[in-house]
Amino acid sequence: MPLPRDVPDPAIAMRMEPLRLALQGTADRMQDGMMRAAVSSIAREGGDCAAALFLPDGRLLAQARSLPLLLGSLIPAVAGVLARFPLADMSEGDAYLLNDPWSGGTHLPDLVLVHPVFHDGEVIALVAANLHHQDVGGMAPGSIPPDAHEVYQEGLRLPPVRWRSAEGVRPDIDAILAANSRTPDNLRGDLEAQWTALTQGARELKQIARRNGARFAAVCDALIAQTERMTRAALAAAPDGEWTWHDQLDGDGIDTAPVTIAVRLSKQGDALVIDFEGSAPQVRGPLNASPAAMLSAALFFMRTLAPDAPNNAGCLVPLTLKLPPGSLVNPTLPAAVNARTATVKLACNAILGAWSQSASGTGVAPHAGVATVIALSGTRTDGRNWMFTEIIASGAGASAHAPGRAGVSTDVGNARNTPVEVIEAEAPLRVECYEIRRGSGGVGMQCGGDGVRRIYRLLEGQGWIAYRGERHVGRARGAQGGGAGANSVARILHADGGVDFLPARARIAWSAGDTLIIETAGGGGWGCLAPIVSVTHP
Repeated sequence: MPLPRDVPDPAIAMRMEPLRLALQGTADRMQDGMMRAAVSSIAREGGDCAAALFLPDGRLLAQARSLPLLLGSLIPAVAGVLARFPLADMSEGDAYLLNDPWSGGTHLPDLVLVHPVFHDGEVIALVAANLHHQDVGGMAPGSIPPDAHEVYQEGLRLPPVRWRSAEGVRPDIDAILAANSRTPDNLRGDLEAQWTALTQGARELKQIARRNGARFAAVCDALIAQTERMTRAALAAAPDGEWTWHDQLDGDGIDTAPVTIAVRLSKQGDALVIDFEGSAPQVRGPLNASPAAMLSAALFFMRTLAPDAPNNAGCLVPLTLKLPPGSLVNPTLPAAVNARTATVKLACNAILGAWSQSASGTGVAPHAGVATVIALSGTRTDGRNWMFTEIIASGAGASAHAPGRAGVSTDVGNARNTPVEVIEAEAPLRVECYEIRRGSGGVGMQCGGDGVRRIYRLLEGQGWIAYRGERHVGRARGAQGGGAGANSVARILHADGGVDFLPARARIAWSAGDTLIIETAGGGGWGCLAPIVSVTHP
């Protein structure tokens, strides 16, 4: 008698756990190798990069435990490569490069490399790596201009192209990349770090396929089916219903009017619909988020439902994601997109906020919803140029079981702190303060996590600050009666005593002796505090 459809053959089942561990280990080693080899501090120290493994049909097979903001977006990027370069046209040694938001990319500094893995003359898998590059051109150093109003101002836009063949990097593509970057040596070095990760992953996948023999593809399919079963079981155990949440971004970098993000969760049985209908139309500024970027928020949430499941595409099978065309979360060309991180993070917070209203007991209060990104550049007194990009954390939302963590990169973030020593070695800056911003988390039975405070002093020459923050006006709401977290605040104290307060998106000059102070927002609290009852004794 044949086994039920959802129960694997015993010969397949016995190989599933060893294969899961092997695939996860390969993805994590790709990630670690890429960070070790990276040139730019935002990837080497901050971890702003991601690695993953895919089946030849584009299904996610395993991903590193690294940066969800980039991990989820690798799925559409691989699909974009396969649409342009069918498997039959691929050769050993090929690698494909893209960053176009309308071909599976997110914003232009995130360059994706995809490499086919051949075994016995056939493509058995694809390995992919994404890394935030220091500069890919555009109107501002760092390629994240907060005042951009079309993608053409943000840097070089690449649809899927063949970057490398068995003979090496294609000179024409390399020349185009170098000609469009203010830091061509960094760009080449970071691409080589990605390539190193891909070759390591391909080598290990060939060994894994050899050990599993003819059953390799069947065991991979079984792992994806297992994740689907576990995710559907988690959904089925939660109550049915519909829950909504809305949030607002602090303007789009050009206009100051708040920008709405709205989401509706509709859960029925073992299936879930996440619908962003009601979100703002696409905006003039760079807050627009491509579908690839938005998938990162959805993937993060779906992974939280069954965290013990294998880390693959099975978690997405029960999901229907609706992104209205022409909106903030699905813009049309030539929308500016470089500040999409704020939109994706608030979208993820909206999903968490909506889910916190259910009776599932698994919700959390919204996180601060901000990963402050600064691109600092300038010229020293001897004429040498300098540049670096940094991501600054904020506060996590509380839950019914625990307070929120302070000074942590939350949800789709997960970027690491850039050490002060690295900053001061790369730029003429002194970091005068780095501390927890006490009391910035929302109050409640469980308090929200506090943000952080960073203070930088420019020591010589002139410089530019490209600042991308959030929560300067809006706040991370609490859940189940908890209080909201504190707002973000950023300002420049000039050497002559003047003060400039920065809005959520800003590009501004500063001079030697000036100080930049950044205070990030706190997360929402959970639950009402019990009222204090006054007792009068006779």
